[in-house]
Amino acid sequence: MTIQIGDTLPAATLGTPTPDGPKPITTDEIFKGKTVALFAVPGAFTPTCSARHLPGYIDNGADFKAKGVDTIACLSVNDPFVMGAWAKATDGAEDILMLADGSGDFTRELGLTLDARGFGMGERSQRYSMLVKDGVVTELNIEAGGEFKVSSAEHLLAQL
Repeated sequence: MTIQIGDTLPAATLGTPTPDGPKPITTDEIFKGKTVALFAVPGAFTPTCSARHLPGYIDNGADFKAKGVDTIACLSVNDPFVMGAWAKATDGAEDILMLADGSGDFTRELGLTLDARGFGMGERSQRYSMLVKDGVVTELNIEAGGEFKVSSAEHLLAQL
């Protein structure tokens, strides 16, 4: 079952790259008492994700903060090393909390998996964005296959 607006995010431990190497981070640490703009991508370094999705959130970071967003987070079913390398390769990504769902457990709990075996990528995350307030989903935008519209930074920002 896919997570819905009004649902509380499931408890999970994800990975995040840090200057000292990958570190575990819990959903409580990310979301408790905060307003978070979370967006998910099928894969780091993939064309749409690198050219449009991540840059959109970087470019609009100040606008999200001005509207009360504490954290902008990017989630992918990749390992923390890949997420760290992607952040380093992307100008401005230091202001984005990069989250690795290496095994895809969190993504499965959300009901937002994508079968990307046809592209040689295995099980990944669907492309989506959500606004989360204190662990509760208040906006949810799931892309139709192959599209990039409703999960964009501009679309989520307009919902604030």
